[in-house]
Amino acid sequence: MSRLFSPWRLRGVELRNRIVVSPMCQYMAQDGVAGEWHRVHLGSRAVGGAGMVIVEATAVSPEGRISPGDLGLWNEAQEEALRPIVAFMRSQGAVPGLQIAHAGRKASTAPPFQGGRFLAPSEGGWATLAPSALAFGSEGPPREMGEADFSRVRDSFVSAARRAVSAGFDYLEIHMAHGYLLHSFLSPLSNRRTDGYGGSIDARMRFPLEVLEAVRKVWPEERPLGVRISAVDWVDGGWDLESSLVLARKLRERGVDLVDCSSGGIVPHATIPVGPGYQTAFSERLRKEVGVATLAVGDDHGPRSGRTHSGHRSGRRSGAGAGDAPRSLLAPPCGESSGRRTSLAGSLRESPKLRGAFLFPFASSHLLPQNPQKKIAGLLGQA
Repeated sequence: MSRLFSPWRLRGVELRNRIVVSPMCQYMAQDGVAGEWHRVHLGSRAVGGAGMVIVEATAVSPEGRISPGDLGLWNEAQEEALRPIVAFMRSQGAVPGLQIAHAGRKASTAPPFQGGRFLAPSEGGWATLAPSALAFGSEGPPREMGEADFSRVRDSFVSAARRAVSAGFDYLEIHMAHGYLLHSFLSPLSNRRTDGYGGSIDARMRFPLEVLEAVRKVWPEERPLGVRISAVDWVDGGWDLESSLVLARKLRERGVDLVDCSSGGIVPHATIPVGPGYQTAFSERLRKEVGVATLAVGDDHGPRSGRTHSGHRSGRRSGAGAGDAPRSLLAPPCGESSGRRTSLAGSLRESPKLRGAFLFPFASSHLLPQNPQKKIAGLLGQA
């Protein structure tokens, strides 16, 4: 437990503890511009004591959005809307982070709470891009990227990175997971190209690495850069953990400080064994074999769901012993989540002591115990 609450330095940035709030799509933006919803959502997590709060997947271009409600960072209005949110997160002691993304063939969909279906241009949707003209499930087929698209998409990532610097972010994460554009280049299930960007693993990694190299050049040397990957596709013949080890070495060589390990998302029919800490083994193997700091995400429900390499339990495991307060932070202390009790929300209701220690969703700093490290460690028998 002491390791979970110890400071963590990445390049010139120090986190006050190893609790990281994952980027979580809210689908509440207007024309890609953050509003009061984002101010409250992100600000409350910073007030709650997290070491770093990462803003949701933020599109680098209009066609890179998952839905019309996604945040974006391709114009000045979007940058200016994020600036005060970033300043507030920092004022509360949290390192402000940002994930930048292009949704590729999984773009142009309705928000999940509106069904999540593919939107045709006549419904407010747009044409989608991918390495190959292969649709994701029943969604509209994407257009295979050509030479001009490569330059344009690469430049859009660079432009978003520059705007992230200007807005004040201290950590940047490139999204190469969940079936979105850069992941779709990596996976042989979605990349059937026969040119220099498809075929062998080196060719499939080429464009994502080009994007990374271009972003690293404009992202300040003293600020850490991360990449989120899908460590496995969960489908035979797809991207696997051995491939992720190869990629992680390439990422580290190119200046990546942190690999954020998720999985899946490339095809709709994958069978994923979701359960507490089900992705932490990927994180651990990359850390041990590649020597890069890692984070693990997914179904982590508080300090007992994963084990840091310090030997204590944490909500999100990392090769550097980091923890994470993930989507469980969105669960109300009382009530149901989509008609189903979440493990964390349920345990908090059933345990007044634990509820008093965590006080999810960390909405007010004055409610936190005077010494949260000591109180939580005591509750978990690790004082």
